[in-house]
Amino acid sequence: MATPLTGLQHRDVGGGGVAVMAASGGGAVSQIDPSSSNKSSKKQSSPVHIFLYFHKAIRSELDALHRSAVYFATNSHVEIEPLLKRYQFLRSIYKHHCNAEDEVIFPALDIRVKNVARTYSLEHEGESVIFDQLFTLLDSDMQNKESFRRELASCTGALQTSISQHMSKEEEQVIPLLVEKFSFEEQASLVWQFLCSIPVNMMAEFLPWLSASVSSDERNEMRSCLCRVIPEEKLLQQIIFTWMDGVNGFKKRKKLEDDVTYQCSPMAEGNCACSSSRFKKRESLFRSSDSHLDHPIDEILHWHKAIKKELADIAEAARSIQSSGDFSDLSAFNKRLQFIAEVCIFHSIAEDKVIFPAVDAELSFAQEHAEEESEFEKFRCLIENIENDGANSSSSEFCSKLCSHADHIMTIIDNHFKNEELQVLPLAHKHFSPKKQRELLYQSLCVMPLRLIECVLPWLVGSLTEEEAKSFLRNMRMAAPASDTALVTLFSGWACKGRPRETCLSSSATGCCPAKAFLEENDGSGPPFCPCNPPTKRPDSTSRKESNGFGNPGALAIQVKQSCCVPGLGMNSNNLVAGSTKSLRSLSFGPSSPSLSSSLFNWETGISLIDEGTGRPIDTIFKFHKAIRKDLEFLDVESGKLNESNESFLHQFNGRFRLLWGLYRAHSNAEDDIVFPALESKETLHNVSHSYTLDHKQEEKLFEDISTSLFELCELHDKSSSVSSNCNGNLRSYSELATKVQGMCKSIRVTLDQHILREELELWPLFDRHFSVEEQDKLVGRIIGTTGAEVLQSMLPWVTSVLTQEEQNTMMDTWKQATKNTMFTEWLNEWWEGSSSSAEASPSESDKNFSQGSDSHEALHPNDYTFKPGWKDIFRMNQNELESEIRKVSRDPTLDPRRKAYLIQNLMTSRWIAAQQKLPQERKDDMLDSEGLHECSPSFRDAEKQIFGCEHYKRNCKLRAACCQKLFTCRFCHDNVSDHTMDRKATTEMMCMNCLKVQPIGPVCSTPSCNGLSMAKYYCSYCKFFDDERTVYHCPFCNLCRLGKGLGIDFFHCMTCNYCLGIKLVDHKCREKGLETNCPICCDFLFTSSAAVRALPCGHFMHSACFQAYACTHYICPICSKSMGDMSVYFGMLDALMASEVLPEEYRNRCQDILCNDCDKKGSAPFHWLYHKCGSCGSYNTRVIKVDSVAECSN
Repeated sequence: MATPLTGLQHRDVGGGGVAVMAASGGGAVSQIDPSSSNKSSKKQSSPVHIFLYFHKAIRSELDALHRSAVYFATNSHVEIEPLLKRYQFLRSIYKHHCNAEDEVIFPALDIRVKNVARTYSLEHEGESVIFDQLFTLLDSDMQNKESFRRELASCTGALQTSISQHMSKEEEQVIPLLVEKFSFEEQASLVWQFLCSIPVNMMAEFLPWLSASVSSDERNEMRSCLCRVIPEEKLLQQIIFTWMDGVNGFKKRKKLEDDVTYQCSPMAEGNCACSSSRFKKRESLFRSSDSHLDHPIDEILHWHKAIKKELADIAEAARSIQSSGDFSDLSAFNKRLQFIAEVCIFHSIAEDKVIFPAVDAELSFAQEHAEEESEFEKFRCLIENIENDGANSSSSEFCSKLCSHADHIMTIIDNHFKNEELQVLPLAHKHFSPKKQRELLYQSLCVMPLRLIECVLPWLVGSLTEEEAKSFLRNMRMAAPASDTALVTLFSGWACKGRPRETCLSSSATGCCPAKAFLEENDGSGPPFCPCNPPTKRPDSTSRKESNGFGNPGALAIQVKQSCCVPGLGMNSNNLVAGSTKSLRSLSFGPSSPSLSSSLFNWETGISLIDEGTGRPIDTIFKFHKAIRKDLEFLDVESGKLNESNESFLHQFNGRFRLLWGLYRAHSNAEDDIVFPALESKETLHNVSHSYTLDHKQEEKLFEDISTSLFELCELHDKSSSVSSNCNGNLRSYSELATKVQGMCKSIRVTLDQHILREELELWPLFDRHFSVEEQDKLVGRIIGTTGAEVLQSMLPWVTSVLTQEEQNTMMDTWKQATKNTMFTEWLNEWWEGSSSSAEASPSESDKNFSQGSDSHEALHPNDYTFKPGWKDIFRMNQNELESEIRKVSRDPTLDPRRKAYLIQNLMTSRWIAAQQKLPQERKDDMLDSEGLHECSPSFRDAEKQIFGCEHYKRNCKLRAACCQKLFTCRFCHDNVSDHTMDRKATTEMMCMNCLKVQPIGPVCSTPSCNGLSMAKYYCSYCKFFDDERTVYHCPFCNLCRLGKGLGIDFFHCMTCNYCLGIKLVDHKCREKGLETNCPICCDFLFTSSAAVRALPCGHFMHSACFQAYACTHYICPICSKSMGDMSVYFGMLDALMASEVLPEEYRNRCQDILCNDCDKKGSAPFHWLYHKCGSCGSYNTRVIKVDSVAECSN
């Protein structure tokens, strides 16, 4: 492939490209108004904006194709043949468009901006898979089935969605980067190389289709843009604009040349030494020479001979390297190999698409062609390995492999060619006239792109005798249609460059100079100019060409001296870089298209597919992809049943869709907020995730559209069920909308499938290469730390349902490792049956030391020497054993004071609790009856307004304490009047204060008279907590209800600190289990405190109210003595004070050794009774560690 930044001579329009964002979104590209503002004019001046027209034409074709597919699905009398032709045309056009981008645009962009192009190349392959699936459906036996038409419409809609989103992303990211990073000349060069990388036969279809797909003004602007892109060579412009006009517009070309929108500067005048007759005379000459060409198809032998000769030369070069041991020229050897590999591949494509179908539809050498391509790829990889290993390589071993591989390829191709010559050529001789044979050969040549033909024709003609070369050119000119006159002239000139300078094959073959005759025929203004000889006067553009890299003076002189010198493309023919043929085989649209696991996806990165058995922490996040795929499959498959108008199924489908949407949104938000920023923070990974962020936005829009359509579908179903009139109309509308939803579900499945596949191919391996296990653990902790309890409770069963038991255990082990400092395992064991028994037997370290203060009974491990207050054990103990256990707990230094007090209190009151549980039922009933009148009466937070609740909470119910079976409004009300604490999580019953009915605890009253009265706005089923005033959420890692909107909204849970922190405190100083301690001021336990907590810069915590009071008289942390804030103003005041203060004579020169509490450095400071400034950080937060009463201070 040619270097994308080859300097070309283009029309000077002034000004470079401007970084203007292209239109985004899934809609069509807005028209570019020529009369718009100056900013818009600059946007038009960027050559790469021609891609917007390409995208618009593709969108228009996709939209028309989808409408036709929907019409086909809803009308059984419509035939599929016209639709099939449109599918084939779109596939061909789009595949070559993608291949040109992969070959030219993306490699050039990757040089300037890393980590952008590979994603879009992967998307091209994903779209190729969608095309394959579509054509598999078209070729299947389903066409006679009723569901075939709807399935075809759905697949077409999915294809439209995928390609439209891809192009929108290119317009939002790729095109602005091209405008920003490339000059005008470089952009023009890229566009020109893009056009020259599309096969000639496709250009003849692509440009007329493109021209017909845009408005008249846009067509004029596109012509103007192409005129700035195409080098200033009239022959090249004639070819491109002939293609653009199409066959019917060929006769109008002369008139259109006067159009200012695409007219280029005229060529200089000159005289031609090759005088000859006019074009009609040449045609007569062609016809008269026809008798000498009985079997033109035999020219295939010329190709075989040239290819085998080139391979023999390569094999000889390999043996030369082996004998000399010199690997210095391997890059040139590799380029030569790449060239012949590309020639062989295009030769194979030409045979598969042109020759073999015409000769015999059942004839195929696809297997041989695929084997040859594979062997060339292995050969190229071997050479790259030699280049990469360098001095570390074993010369003899590599040389041996090089030679044996070259000989092996020669043997394979030689056998293949012999079989073709024996099977194909006799059939062609028998069934085809010479004219048809010439046409097949010409069509085969046009399968190649211009950039390759420019190299191939001189190479091929150079291997022929003069008579064979003349015959080759004669056959080519006779086979070409009249509209290809300019193209054949160009081909002939290129072919002549393969012969000695004094020989003009074109003149000999046709009796004239084709370039001169062509220009004479097509230019009536002034004397004709022929590039066979230098002009009498050239514009100064020649010097610009030389200075811009079009060619050095020597090379230009050689071109001028050649007997037939047509213009080149302006691309360095030697720069056929490795990988330029990486997707050519897919152009044949055969069954062996590249798989998603092929080396194609390792372009430029060297990343291979990941072994899921490696067990890295980040793998847990990608396990969600498996669950997403399963639900996407459900939506796709089951959406076909929506047409049955089953109410129960409709509600079930709607619920499953909303579950997937919610969980996918949580997953994508975690990637956007945590995973992608982590990737972008690595210097080598900048820009790697931006494309995926755009994907999330587009996918969210798809989910919204499906949600809207499902809502409308439910409304239509209700109308159809309740209204008898116009029932048929409602049913038809329902059926059409159901078909639309089915297509949208297919689209979301295809889009998300490809999105997560690309993530696994491109992003997943990056974590293994750039992140340690500890960093991955932190990422997992941050992700689940922003996920609320309700989402986790839905997500975990959803994910684990598609995993094997081993995968489930691995995932849960990773989660528990990331949450080892938290109460996550305890929360998990309270509700999830899927938690392993090993987890229950081995609680986390945090569980051993603390479990929500007074709200939990058992937290320590059974094997721990510290007693765990289980009631069954307590009942079996005598008084001495209880006292012994109390002393053990009291002496245990590892227990938190709050936890220690809780255990001792429970042990001391255990006898009373046991006695209460052993009371006869009758006595308990008597107690309940005597106290029932008071307990069963409602309590009020505001008696005047009759608002239920207590001084602590507003709620509509009372709770029955499990410990004493009494009713209290909240646990604080219970603890205030009882000699024991209430375990609210053990609560199973409540009393509605409206109807005074005792019932199982729940969010609403179950009594019919209350009509579903809500007990509070917020109800937590884990904590048995009600609150009707504040915004509350349950943190599964604290296993507590906390004030706030929720995790991921305004709070997140830090897995190291084990506390919920404000979302703005993501970057804070972590201190392991920093809040599992008492407030240093009031000694209240911080973790379960309902008061606001403040984090200090040193990482310690205290109540906000305590901080306000303490900071009035202190500025250092009471725990570590570091400054609690920015004290620069205060320290400045002390500086002024110290400067104005005069010490007594005997103390002035003395110094003191100090330790700074802020920077932890030791130093010396002038003697003072109160203030000592740190020499390192300037802080006065120091303490004296030594006073020298004799030595004088040097400072």
